Amino acid sequence: MDLSNRPTGWGGSPISQPPLEAIQKAAERITGRVVRTPLVPLHSYEASTDIFLKPEVLQPVGSFKIRGVLNWAARLTEEARLKGLSTTSSGNTAQALGYVARLFGVPSRTLLPDTVPDYKLDAILSYGVQPVRLPLDQLLDYMLKEHWRDEPYSYLNPWSDPDMIAGSGTIGLEIVNDLSDVRTVYAAVGGGGLISGLGSAIKALNPDIRVVAVQPESCPTLKKAFEAEHGLWIQAGPTLCEGTAVPVIVDEMYPLLRKVIDDVALVSEEAIREAIQHLALKNKLVVEGSGALSVAAALAALPEERGKAVCILSGGSIDAARLTDILN
Repeated sequence: MDLSNRPTGWGGSPISQPPLEAIQKAAERITGRVVRTPLVPLHSYEASTDIFLKPEVLQPVGSFKIRGVLNWAARLTEEARLKGLSTTSSGNTAQALGYVARLFGVPSRTLLPDTVPDYKLDAILSYGVQPVRLPLDQLLDYMLKEHWRDEPYSYLNPWSDPDMIAGSGTIGLEIVNDLSDVRTVYAAVGGGGLISGLGSAIKALNPDIRVVAVQPESCPTLKKAFEAEHGLWIQAGPTLCEGTAVPVIVDEMYPLLRKVIDDVALVSEEAIREAIQHLALKNKLVVEGSGALSVAAALAALPEERGKAVCILSGGSIDAARLTDILN
């Protein structure tokens, strides 16, 4: 697909960094409905480890997305919620939206590419979400030309909604509270919502903590954007990390990402497979490719540079056949 003529944003203002107070309010809002995930040591045969896991795969929907979606939906007026909830997602955001919609007793739908694999579609349908399939070209136009503003439903922009970002920031609050001497936090990057939220919280509490964004070598969108110093498109290659294989960093998100991220790490497909295998067989945690990115990066880093580290296991939506292949 030729991406050269596509806009790199929708011409809006840069996304503002959520204030610490907004993230703290989000934490209060979602308490009791999401899991306050623990920090778990990465399995090691040594006496101790300096790598800890934040297993968001333990959330009711198997990913961190429930934090932001619930915070957003809870902030809507009752009238807006009764319209139904809608987003653009072929995976974890759509599943979280369906779960939250059921909490409030309202309908939900998602726009998604017509190439979505059956196992992802089945997972979305299981939460009662109505899927609307579109060719990828039309889906990108829908997002970047802001056709979502004409939605009959209440629409959640999965990349840049402030309440979605603040909800993701609650992960950062928990990390600093549970491990005050953490030196580095690793998180996968797709559109940027997760790391912009948790990075905002971490930098507000302790700016000396390093926040490292992780991407597969075949989709280094953020790395290229940082080098170019602006949002851009790339031609992405195949990867195990469908959830973060986003070929664009939009202009509106770029300044916030640049502000809260200290470094970008790229990892190979083999390292991702090894991290999935390690987590499943040794820590007994099933993660998708994107969920394993953080661990792959932490294991590749020099211990003296990494220091005490936390890896966000962002999601666990992986096809059974793929997982079997990796474990074998």
